[in-house]
Amino acid sequence: MNRRDFLTATASAALLPAFARGAAAAPSALLKGKAEHVISIWLGGGMGQIDTFDPKRRGDPAKKLAGSLYATIPTAVRDVGVCEHLHRTAPLMDRVTAVRTVHHDVIDEHAAATNRMHTGRIVSGTVVYPSLGSTIAHERRAATDGVPPYVLIGYPNVTRGPGFLGAKAGYLYLTDTSQGPAGLSRPEGIGEPRQARREALLAGLRAGAPRPADARLGDYEAAIDQSLKLGSPEFTRSFKLGEEKAALRESYGGEFGQRCLLARRLVERGVRFIEVSHNLNFINGTGWDVHNAGIKEQHGLINDLDLAFSALIRDLEQRRLLDKTLIVITSEFGRPPEFDSGGGRGHQGRVFTCVLAGGGLRHRGAYGESDELSKKVARDPVSVPDFFATIHAAMGIDYTKNLFDGDRPVPITDGGKPIAALFG
Repeated sequence: MNRRDFLTATASAALLPAFARGAAAAPSALLKGKAEHVISIWLGGGMGQIDTFDPKRRGDPAKKLAGSLYATIPTAVRDVGVCEHLHRTAPLMDRVTAVRTVHHDVIDEHAAATNRMHTGRIVSGTVVYPSLGSTIAHERRAATDGVPPYVLIGYPNVTRGPGFLGAKAGYLYLTDTSQGPAGLSRPEGIGEPRQARREALLAGLRAGAPRPADARLGDYEAAIDQSLKLGSPEFTRSFKLGEEKAALRESYGGEFGQRCLLARRLVERGVRFIEVSHNLNFINGTGWDVHNAGIKEQHGLINDLDLAFSALIRDLEQRRLLDKTLIVITSEFGRPPEFDSGGGRGHQGRVFTCVLAGGGLRHRGAYGESDELSKKVARDPVSVPDFFATIHAAMGIDYTKNLFDGDRPVPITDGGKPIAALFG
C-alpha cells in the first residue's frame, strides 16, 4: 500500500463511524405524532389575524389609527389573548395553538395565495402540485373501507386537487349539508338485489375487456369502484345530520357549524382529511375579504367561527376523538393593521396567523410573535412548508420524503421543518 492509499483508507475508516451514527440517528430524529384525521377549516378571503387570534392595541378606522378593531380578552393560557368575539374559544385555548408567524412571499392576490396555502408551493408551469388534502389522502388512505380518504365541504377547485398524484388522491365534494354529495345516492327503486345484479354485469364486461394501457383509464375504473362503495347506505348515512340531538346541532350554529358537525361524523366513518369551507358571504356581504364596508359586520363571521370551532373541540373531546383529530384553520393571507379609505383592511402575506387544535400536539395557546402591530415577524418565523411539515408530522407522515411526478422526485413539503415545540 503506497502513502496515498494508506491516507485514503485511514480517512475512510475515521469517517465511517460518523456516517454510521448519522444514518442511525436520522430516522429517530423525525418528529412523529399520532393524529389519524384532519379537519381543515378554510377561511377564504383572508382572516385578519389582528382582529382574531393575534390582537394588538386598539385602532380606530374613523381616525385612521392602525390597530385591532376589537378589544382583547384573556384565555385559558396565561399571557395569550384573543379578540372579544372569540369568547367561546378563549377558555379552550389550552387545546389550541395560534401560529402567529406564518408567512409567504406570494403576491397578495387571492388565487395565487390560495394555491400557496393549499399546495405549499407557487404555481408552476411544469408541475401540477397536489394539495395538502390529497397528499395526506395519498399517504394515509381512508381509515376504513368504503369511505373516501378526502372530502371537501365547499366548492371544488384545482388548488384542492390531487395534481400529479392522480384521481385516487382526489376528493369527494358537496356544497349543501342537507343533501350530501350530488349523484352519490342510488335512484329510488334500486335496492340491494338489483344493485348487486348491476355490479355483477359490470364485472362480467370488465373481465372480457383488455387491461387499459393508459393509466388515466385505470384511474377512471378505480373511481367507478369507489363510487359504488360510496353509494352504499352505510356511507350515505353520514350525511343525515338529523340523527344528531337537536341541542348538539344548535350548539354548532348555522350552515358553517353544520358543516363542522358533518366533518366530525365523517371522521367517525373513517375519512382521513376533510376541508370545511367558510365561504358564507351573506353574513357581511364580503366574507373574510373585508375591504371597505365589509369590515363593519366582520364580527358576525368571527362569532360564526367561534361558535362552530368551540363546539367542534368540545364534541370531539367528549367522544375521545380530539387527540386523534387535528383541527387546522387557514386562510390565504392576513390583514394589515392600517384601515383603508373605506374603513376596511387590505391584504398581508408577510405575517399572519394559522391555527392548530387537538391532534395530540403539546398546545401552548400561541406560537411565534409578531411585532407591535402584527406587520412583521418578531420571533420564531414559520414558513408555509414549515406549517405543512407540522401537519404531516402530527399525522405520522415522513415530512422529509419525496413524492414522484413520474420519475421526478418532489419533496413532500418543499423542505419544511415542523414546529418542534408542539411535539414530545
